[in-house]
Amino acid sequence: MSALLEIRDLYLEFKTSRGRLKALNGITFDIQPGEVFGLVGETGCGKTVTGLSILRLLPRSATITSGQVLLEGTDLLALSRSQIESLRGSKIAMIFQDPSTSLNPVFSIGSQIERVIRQHMQVSRQAAREKVRSVMAAVGLPDVERILGSYPHQLSGGMQQRVMIAMALSCSPRLLIADEPTTSLDVTIQAQILKLLRELQKKFDVAVILITHNLGVIAQTCDRLAVLYGGRVAESGSTRDIFNQPQHPYTRGLMNAIPHPGTRGKKMSTIPGTVPTNPGAMTGCSFAPRCEFAMERCSLETPPLYPLGENHSSACFLVEPKP
Repeated sequence: MSALLEIRDLYLEFKTSRGRLKALNGITFDIQPGEVFGLVGETGCGKTVTGLSILRLLPRSATITSGQVLLEGTDLLALSRSQIESLRGSKIAMIFQDPSTSLNPVFSIGSQIERVIRQHMQVSRQAAREKVRSVMAAVGLPDVERILGSYPHQLSGGMQQRVMIAMALSCSPRLLIADEPTTSLDVTIQAQILKLLRELQKKFDVAVILITHNLGVIAQTCDRLAVLYGGRVAESGSTRDIFNQPQHPYTRGLMNAIPHPGTRGKKMSTIPGTVPTNPGAMTGCSFAPRCEFAMERCSLETPPLYPLGENHSSACFLVEPKP
């Protein structure tokens, strides 16, 4: 099966008052049609920047220096501004972390979703309004007619996020990017939104990139995942393989830090140190200063992604094939 999205050796840097900050340093992974793919890692590892790079929704201080983002074979980085704008919402849509800052406070919910539909689809206003009702019902919003005329501040956080999901799916995109879609919600609503995302992914046959720092969310939702560290893929593979047999020391550290009933009353496991502020400027493996298994070569060479089997790979010299 051909990949829906392929990211190849993506490098990105930010211009700051302290010089160039190299945030992405050779990100590589692919998304298959109709799958849920997780991007996981600590704050600052490059998850959100990767998602924004796909849609080219980057601040002016950011520059993609090299790499490719291929959607069904078309390099999105080579498209003109008008071409990429026509793809946003129609072929690729994004759900942002905080719906309260993503929805326009001065327009009604119905008018905002209707505007997205009419921007990308050649339909009448009446047909657009019927489409709005359809997607709002699909995401489980009650009393659709009332919500159509409501403003964002009149809805709860969970309802606002359902509206954002409805808006994202309104033009039947092939790929949906969800950036920490449940972080601002309480635990009960989080579970409802995650269940809804999975149901809609199957119903609309859309591939999903789920960006999160929560491995529990990944375990419940994703088919495959990539663990990011220092703007690189540390490990990637099926969710089952990585949870059952994590191969990178960073992945194992994240797994050990997951709280479970057996850890009650015990000291929680942690990964010493902090994420590097400019990982691309480091020589060698960016995780080496925090790694208990670090060797001399780890501070001198950057490990490639070594294949470990079907769709499983790890960027660590510990798994390097023996000559």
